[in-house]
Amino acid sequence: MNNLKYLKLLAKEFPTIEQAANKIISLTSLSVLPKGTEYFLSDLHGQYDSFNRIIKSASGNTRIKIDLEFKDKLSESRKNQLANLIYDPKTIINITKENDEYTETWIRDTIFYLIRIAKRVASKYSRQKVRNQTPFYYRDLIDEMLNIQYESLNKKEYFNQLLDSIIKIEVSEDFIITLCELIQDLNIDWLHIVGDIFDRGKRPDIIMDTLIAKKDVDIQYGNHDVTWIGAYLGSYVNACNVVRNAISYNNFQSLEDGYGINLRLLSTLADESYYDDPCERFKVRILDDNKHSETDLLHAARMHKAISIIQFKLENQLFKRNPEFEQLDRLYLERIDFKNGIYKDANGKPHALLDIKFPTIDPENPLELTPSEQEVIECISKSFRTSHRLKEHMDFLFSYGSVYKIANSNLLFHGCIPMNKDGSFEEFTYQSNTYSGKSLMDFFEGIINSAKNMDDNDPDRQTALDFFWYMWCGPKSPMFGKSKISTFENFFITDKDVRKEVSNPYFSLSKIEKYADKIFEEFNMNPETSHIINGHVPVKSINGEKPVSANGKTYVIDGGISEAYQKKTGIAGYTLTFNSHHLAIAKHKNFKVMESVHGAYTPEVTITEEFPKRMLIKDTDEGEEILELIEDLESLIEAYRSGTIQQNSN
Repeated sequence: MNNLKYLKLLAKEFPTIEQAANKIISLTSLSVLPKGTEYFLSDLHGQYDSFNRIIKSASGNTRIKIDLEFKDKLSESRKNQLANLIYDPKTIINITKENDEYTETWIRDTIFYLIRIAKRVASKYSRQKVRNQTPFYYRDLIDEMLNIQYESLNKKEYFNQLLDSIIKIEVSEDFIITLCELIQDLNIDWLHIVGDIFDRGKRPDIIMDTLIAKKDVDIQYGNHDVTWIGAYLGSYVNACNVVRNAISYNNFQSLEDGYGINLRLLSTLADESYYDDPCERFKVRILDDNKHSETDLLHAARMHKAISIIQFKLENQLFKRNPEFEQLDRLYLERIDFKNGIYKDANGKPHALLDIKFPTIDPENPLELTPSEQEVIECISKSFRTSHRLKEHMDFLFSYGSVYKIANSNLLFHGCIPMNKDGSFEEFTYQSNTYSGKSLMDFFEGIINSAKNMDDNDPDRQTALDFFWYMWCGPKSPMFGKSKISTFENFFITDKDVRKEVSNPYFSLSKIEKYADKIFEEFNMNPETSHIINGHVPVKSINGEKPVSANGKTYVIDGGISEAYQKKTGIAGYTLTFNSHHLAIAKHKNFKVMESVHGAYTPEVTITEEFPKRMLIKDTDEGEEILELIEDLESLIEAYRSGTIQQNSN
């Protein structure tokens, strides 16, 4: 499109010099405001309770702002109550009512305090942005209250009259809830989820609901996310993987309650085929989150084994279908001597199997599903493909997700950029084309984008679906980054060498500044001002590991939000915050600690990089877009004045 055509389109939105000039003034003023605070989280793994607490408390930042606003003018108890109210207004209001404390005085004081906090939080934003974030039914009222100057006697009386009216017409509860939710919203200008929303935690669906409501969010796909996407799009092996992983943690809630996945036929198969099998190797893991599951633990173990065997058959079929995946050495089912219970590894070394009961495997054709197994996976896959709730969440994921993202000089991706030991980028060849570094990331982005729109009859559909399995655990997948995933070996083989999963060299090289710089150059980023932000690998804080390396250029922010990882990390997750003053890492305690200390909870915050001057919107990606629009509007005004384009004041 040439410049004149573009200006004519722009003229439809700004048909006069006055309107274009007004927009320029507005944008210029906006550009000198401080940049909003960005929050980065990764590896949520379905742990919705901890995630929601971190989000609603702005990673403990709300409590800090309360201290800054009120200092010693409020008691610690009142400040804690105020913080809790902002985090969970409905619950705290109900408790206040039960204690007969929901009085007119409490209402007036609380609204006044909330307005002060909201005013502090909103101070870095334009008035229009705050109005846009406010629900329309209270927009004018809250805007008025936020901008009243209390020092004036007349204005103080005016404010009190507004409070009187709120109480008189009995909307105080709804108004307080709205203020609390506005503070939550304004505290986080933008939220980056660096992969793995889904996994073993019981309610990833609630996390997705929260993200959909937030809107100002982006997501980088993790390997758990892509296997869920594959299951949703119709991949049998990914559907098995999702179900197996959930059941292995005794987590039926995310499947049945969250998305309505039908496990009835799997339950029947487990009863019929494994009725006399104790399934010792398939005992489900019990965490605090899942210990109250209604499913009998022995039956859960049998379901776990039943779906695992189906998955192993389908995986081996996939290896054979896709020789370009270079995984023919993973045809483990074909290396089993079922009669003697012996498995030969890729080097030909024999190993005794830890479990030799395979009632559904034909030793002559170990990759073939039985009719019952075929019926089970067809039923499960249909559930994934027809779940309306899952469709809503996947549509959101497709709209807001990507393999990687560059935002304000930060390179975000979940796992790794596959590298060789010498620091060169590892190559992946497919259909005679070779990909590495950025082109490899773009290749997988293309696979996801094409697969989501494929018709069921498309001849390339099966291969596209198989790629979701490869992204889940393939050796050159940027979401995975290991030589293999040893699911089969962990169930059946004792030898730790056979089980070993070798991590890609990226994970050690990215901690060295020169290799971080090499990655920045690959993505056309400035090594002097850029950062890599990853998740995927839990940082063992308990062993002294640090989330920041490469002279402050590489951040790994998987700190164990998921309960399953907290013994390994020693903490309950990291949040990286990027505000107008600095970058900072917040180290969280577990959810029980957060709850037990109520509104007093604040994480341990470490500033990792301070900026020489306050960062303004004009210094960000948004600022670049604003500058371009200002230049276009200036060109439009010139066109109006020269007569090249006619103004339209009608």
